[in-house]
Amino acid sequence: MSINFPLLLVIAVAVCGALALFDLVFLAPRRRNAIATYQGQVAGEADEQVIERLNKEPLLVEYGKSFFPVLAIVLILRSFLVEPFQIPSGSMRPTLEVGDFILVNKFAYGIRLPVIDTKVIQVEDPQRGDVMVFRYPSDPNINYIKRVVGLPGDQIRYTKDKHLYVNGKLVAQQLIGEEPGSLGSVMLYNEKLGEAEHLIRKEMKRYHAVPGGEWVVPEGHYFMMGDNRDNSNDSRYWNDPNIPKPLLGMVPDKNIVGKAFAVWMSWPDPKMSNLPNFSRVGLIH
Repeated sequence: MSINFPLLLVIAVAVCGALALFDLVFLAPRRRNAIATYQGQVAGEADEQVIERLNKEPLLVEYGKSFFPVLAIVLILRSFLVEPFQIPSGSMRPTLEVGDFILVNKFAYGIRLPVIDTKVIQVEDPQRGDVMVFRYPSDPNINYIKRVVGLPGDQIRYTKDKHLYVNGKLVAQQLIGEEPGSLGSVMLYNEKLGEAEHLIRKEMKRYHAVPGGEWVVPEGHYFMMGDNRDNSNDSRYWNDPNIPKPLLGMVPDKNIVGKAFAVWMSWPDPKMSNLPNFSRVGLIH
């Protein structure tokens, strides 16, 4: 069962804010009146312990007022500025490794209201080559991270010999080296996609059919691929009978979460039994 954390955070802020407002409007004046009445009834100096008791806030109100500013700040930061994520899979290797903790710019592609995700302020559109976090079209409760390959109107072709074409032009790739893989050597290439240069992985001995092979990106949608080209569940493979065929494999603008821009920590051990490391800290390209 997935937890809608943004909704829970909004509810928590609303409840704490309501408690603080209720205290300000109704309870605090009553406490002040009770203290004034007590002070008027006593002869001489009033008992400080009695005043403290009369001025004491209900426990629920006290907690609500204490948590409200903290939760409000977290909501603002997480919804409009920066949100942290952890990488759960190797689909973006070598750019991102399992266990990397990343920061995502929430306003890069526009300011959106939390929970309902309605864009209220347009900033910039995603660019080819950006590393983007988005909600999986078939299950918006799941966040995915991939690289933007196709923009609205683009024609994308990916061949069985693992070549990528955008609008009929072969995307430039330069062989860098190789590393061990599950099916023999994995080839590392430097790829230039738009203005972005980054490394990708290809397992040259792994052959599998790509469903389709050519796509046209509709308006308001994006075509996404992982840098680990043979180990990535991305736009090439999504198959949902509930999504119309022209939109199959595409990420709609409304599903965009933000632009990943930095790794701030890495903790690959799922049990977190060892210490995190900071050797991978840096900007994401």
